[in-house]
Amino acid sequence: MGWLSMSSSKHSRGFKGVLQEVLSYKSAVLGVLILVFLIVLSIYTIVTIPLPEAINAWRSSEMWTKNPRNAQPEWIEVFIGKRLPRTITVSLANAEVSRRLLGDGRIAASWVAYFNYDYDDFPSELIVFFNSSYSEKPVVDIYWLRPDGEEFLVKKHTLRRPDDRLYLSNDLGLELRLSGLFESKVGGKPNFMVTVEKGLFAEYSLDPRVLKGRYGIRFETILNENDVFDAELVVYGSVYGLAGTDHLRRPLIIGLLWGTPIAMSFGLTTAILTTVLNLIIGTVSGWYLGKVDTVIQRIVEINAILPFLPILILLTTFYKIDLVVILVSVIVLNIFSLGIKGTRILVMQIKSYPYIEAAQAYGASNGRLILFYVIPKILPPVVPGMISAVPGFVFLEAGLSYLGLGDPFLPTWGKIISDAQSNGAFYKGLYYWVLEPAFMLILTAIAFALIGMALEKIVNPKLKEL
Repeated sequence: MGWLSMSSSKHSRGFKGVLQEVLSYKSAVLGVLILVFLIVLSIYTIVTIPLPEAINAWRSSEMWTKNPRNAQPEWIEVFIGKRLPRTITVSLANAEVSRRLLGDGRIAASWVAYFNYDYDDFPSELIVFFNSSYSEKPVVDIYWLRPDGEEFLVKKHTLRRPDDRLYLSNDLGLELRLSGLFESKVGGKPNFMVTVEKGLFAEYSLDPRVLKGRYGIRFETILNENDVFDAELVVYGSVYGLAGTDHLRRPLIIGLLWGTPIAMSFGLTTAILTTVLNLIIGTVSGWYLGKVDTVIQRIVEINAILPFLPILILLTTFYKIDLVVILVSVIVLNIFSLGIKGTRILVMQIKSYPYIEAAQAYGASNGRLILFYVIPKILPPVVPGMISAVPGFVFLEAGLSYLGLGDPFLPTWGKIISDAQSNGAFYKGLYYWVLEPAFMLILTAIAFALIGMALEKIVNPKLKEL
């Protein structure tokens, strides 16, 4: 009874008074600041990356071919203490070109492109992308130029198609030749495994040290008169952007950004709709009693013993999975929750108030009494529960996505964690892949939990003593 009167007085003070009361708690201020950040981030994401573009980018296999695979976020350098390599694209647009006309009418052409490498670690991968047109497949000689002045033939490659790709990092023959070159240069076996990346970018020493400086790559080939040759070397780094990349080279920032409005909209929509429906059903049950109350209470009790998660998994397995189906399923399964019993008790207490009896004596209808007298009285204590329920629904959506039962087209936090787990992120030391979406989930939960606890203290004065 005491907290009912307390909530009534707060309600009479209006929204501004309640907001001032909420902000009097430091924990609530922190929660509001986090919530404002998440809302601003959601709006920014929706405006700058429209959902169709985000879905297309997340599902594209060709859009991110020149991004490093499983690259850590750039801020990781703060903890490592050294400058990690970024991806370098070496194109022939500014290359030094020389051509020589052969006696048979063909042209011997050469392109030399240079780039600077001043990082403290080795690149993660090397790929040459070709873009050519020809009447017969040309043979391309690829030479590597080191800062120490040494030059050697990397590969003699015959183009298989105009848009051919040469994966130098996967060339075992090149790796063996580089390993033999190192052994001859240092007079013994090095103290590290000579991979293609280390063989091309390391000093000739027993220990793996990066040789910094100006590198070059030269392409030599013979072309017919109307042939066109173009190539691009991509030296992949080990860090990328604010959030890094995944196993498909996708920037994780897309999933982290779009996971915010998806999680917020799912959590808030589900919490608000289930709370409102529970409030209406509980009010009807407590006001009318009799057979209506009996039927509602039996449904609530049956629903309470049903296994919620297995039923939801079953529904998402047999029906087309998308966010709307999941949202509707969760709402339907939560319509008759145990919260109805609490609302019913409150309504039965309010029915005995003198002003309710007086209103009935003056001929007020049941609908008017419920809408203008009962619901405003019980709404304040219901709001904290609604706010506190949001994190649970956010984690539910993430959990379903983690299990592969979420919307397969949407980039969400749960989907990122699922991809990380299935690709051995922790085993490979790619902790950022899991920690970033997990941090966003925890941040969302903290924001609503702090605000919910402050509201609980406002409507229930006994909690202030704890």
